[in-house]
Amino acid sequence: MTDTPSPAPRDDELRETLDLMATAVASMSNRIDGLTTVAKKQIEVSTEARIAAFAARDQTNPKKYGELIGQTVDGRIADSLNRLNKAAGTLLSGVERSNASFQETTTAHSDTLRLIADLREKQRQDRRWLPWVGLGGIVLALVLTVTLPRFLASTPTACALIGATWTATSTGVNACVFYQE
Repeated sequence: MTDTPSPAPRDDELRETLDLMATAVASMSNRIDGLTTVAKKQIEVSTEARIAAFAARDQTNPKKYGELIGQTVDGRIADSLNRLNKAAGTLLSGVERSNASFQETTTAHSDTLRLIADLREKQRQDRRWLPWVGLGGIVLALVLTVTLPRFLASTPTACALIGATWTATSTGVNACVFYQE
């Protein structure tokens, strides 16, 4: 492992990532809106069932309808109440499932927003390194400008590669020389 940090992602990659996250958040928002509509409908139906149950209870007042109760106890009211109880239970179960799903979606939405904030913070941190990376590149270019020609001129093969001639001077020292024609 090296001590140098990995290069910062390009701006277009970061924008694309943020755009994808924004699309995901919008999709989750639409799903939440749909679940809210379903929950409202279920609450309306549940409320209507409760109103009907209260109305049925009022209609079965023994003082007013004692004889009617005796005639209809054969199962019709009991069957209706059982069906209403089953319907209310089903509606309540649906509302509970919708609420659980809504909570999961809300949690996912919060997690996505937190991830976007973390990515933006990482982007800010990576941008702090950018001037130092540029400065390092300039220093490397200066060092190579000074040392590379000296290194290339120190061997016969490298001297030939840069278009010069390897020769011995009058004092017997080998040198890489450029002749002017």
